[in-house]
Amino acid sequence: MIPTTLGECEPSKVLPSAVKETISNLDEFIVENSKTARAFLKLMEIPTPQKALKIHVLNKHTEPQEFSGFLNACRKGKNIGLISEAGCPGVADPGAEITNIAHTEDIQVIPLVGPSSILLSLMASGMCGQSFTFHGYLPIDKQDAKRRLKELEQVSKRNQQTQLFIETPYRNNKLLDLLFQNLQKHTKLCIACDISLGSEYIKTKTIEAWIKSKKPDLHKRPCIFLIEAE
Repeated sequence: MIPTTLGECEPSKVLPSAVKETISNLDEFIVENSKTARAFLKLMEIPTPQKALKIHVLNKHTEPQEFSGFLNACRKGKNIGLISEAGCPGVADPGAEITNIAHTEDIQVIPLVGPSSILLSLMASGMCGQSFTFHGYLPIDKQDAKRRLKELEQVSKRNQQTQLFIETPYRNNKLLDLLFQNLQKHTKLCIACDISLGSEYIKTKTIEAWIKSKKPDLHKRPCIFLIEAE
């Protein structure tokens, strides 16, 4: 389970040396996107030539019947690397399906240490880290999104639980407006953007305080949003 950077930055700043040591001994990988995975492996300066790499693509277009075949090398005693598009594999990405097959066949699964936007944003938010839920994307329809936000706010208040969610980067600013318009003024909102990058921006304020301050421009920037209601 090989973590990657959360954006364009020097890998050594966020990835332990053990990650490079491990992938330097691999020549077969399961990835979300072949192009970006190859670019990451090149950046990590692994000794295996690009032409010698065997890449299996696992994303929303991959047929379920293909999954099992990706582990054939493991069945022969070899090691395969599972690489996420960003952050840690198996967390909010399709890697869990492959990992589950490995467990059912008693193939050892080894997670390597790396950045997770979910945990890093929670760490920096000042919100409850004892109980939290990551919901992925909110509904696209505006009315459905409004209802969902109010539901999450009530759950947070009732269970004293931090609620985390994301949006497609080009819709971040519209989501921010939706948050300002529909959450209670004393509800806390954390905006965690470009985590671990040079342009990192992480701020927590009440909705009331956010409205009174200058709104950040989040357009096309990877963000994660956290709310905690009183």
